[in-house]
Amino acid sequence: MGKIKRINHVAILVEDIEETLHFWRDALGLELAHVEDVPDQEAVVAFFPVGEAEVELVKPTTEDSGISRYLEKRGPGVHHICFEVDDIDACLEKLKSKEIRLINEQAVVGTGGKKIAFIHPESTHGVLIELYELTAEEPEIRLARARSLADRALLQSQVAAAGMVGFLRALRSEAER
Repeated sequence: MGKIKRINHVAILVEDIEETLHFWRDALGLELAHVEDVPDQEAVVAFFPVGEAEVELVKPTTEDSGISRYLEKRGPGVHHICFEVDDIDACLEKLKSKEIRLINEQAVVGTGGKKIAFIHPESTHGVLIELYELTAEEPEIRLARARSLADRALLQSQVAAAGMVGFLRALRSEAER
């Protein structure tokens, strides 16, 4: 079986990342490393490194995603614990041989390009477990996603600025009349 190397992250489901920054960043003093849009998981994730692991705040971006349904049903809080493994395929095979219920029978590409698979909470006494294997592509994919999110934020700020300029021009025109 592939060996568990460490806890990679604890994922916490939130309704609003901005609101939760008051606690995680401001009160606890954790440094926000980056925020990443994860379209295939219909979520935005904020990353806070803590020692060798991370706390990840996960906010759904659609109302009909699995994460959104989970949030609606159970509310904000711990969503899953992720273990980094050295060979995810071997881990999955071993778990299948022990009749452990898996959400993902095969590893899929997850956040940042890593290979992931989830173990169903029915087999773990109520805890959603993610297995994760680092891939060579992960740093490149994370950078591309961070750039995409930054580009969208820049575009939104430019749209807001253009709207403000239009508003101010309309005010000035009104005042000049």
